Amino acid sequence: MTETSATSYFQRVGTHRFVPTVHAGGAWDTDEQHFSPLAGLIVHEIQRTRVREQRPALVMSRISFDILGRIGFEEFDIDVRTVRPGRTIELVEATVTIAGRSVVSARAWMLSTQDTDSVAGGEPDRLPAPESLSPWPLTSVWPGGYIASLDARPVGHPQPGRTTAWIQSAVNLVAGESADPLASFLALVDTANGIAVRQEPTKWMFPNVDLTIHLYRQPEGSWTGLDTSVTFGHAGQGLTTTVLHDTRGPVGVAEQILTVRPQP
Repeated sequence: MTETSATSYFQRVGTHRFVPTVHAGGAWDTDEQHFSPLAGLIVHEIQRTRVREQRPALVMSRISFDILGRIGFEEFDIDVRTVRPGRTIELVEATVTIAGRSVVSARAWMLSTQDTDSVAGGEPDRLPAPESLSPWPLTSVWPGGYIASLDARPVGHPQPGRTTAWIQSAVNLVAGESADPLASFLALVDTANGIAVRQEPTKWMFPNVDLTIHLYRQPEGSWTGLDTSVTFGHAGQGLTTTVLHDTRGPVGVAEQILTVRPQP
């Protein structure tokens, strides 16, 4: 591993091909990739492809990820295509493939921007600034290279099923490439399912099989704020719901459906 790749989550080894670094190691299984940085990489590739293809200057307002199977700690490809082209609305699809098998499918709605400042409203309250809060070692709850790469700052004391925290990472998304604030922000959102655990992960499994993010404002800065609630149902399903913040205030919401089961 080169020095450059050691300070990033991924290294590009082909036009659309990547290899994960130690920082991308999973929490449920350290031999797998954590989905969070991979989600950010998918957004990064969508943005790069749109620039290369000279698509209209639209903003990502919703992206949904379906996790189709085990995300092995090995080389993978990302394919991006425009499903529904248009001047003011477009739908984009991205697929992550490992050894010929699709492991993640993503769809993103791209919308035009308008001046709606005069009618804006309905946002939740802002969170306290992350600089005013003390660090929280998430490695006390979860293993893996991705978790170890994070700077987490809880707002108040974390509670089972209910936690608010700021997350930041000094690790670059792709070695030798600049990622814009949206990709870097979204690369941390999947962490939400790990900050408000209802049960000890050594006794219960509750991985998410999807992640859906809706944005009504494009995030800015290096911090991702997660105001998270986790619900477990009575028949093996759960739901993680998060209000997303940057340091200016709320920007949208994220939800993750969970499969809840005892550890074998």
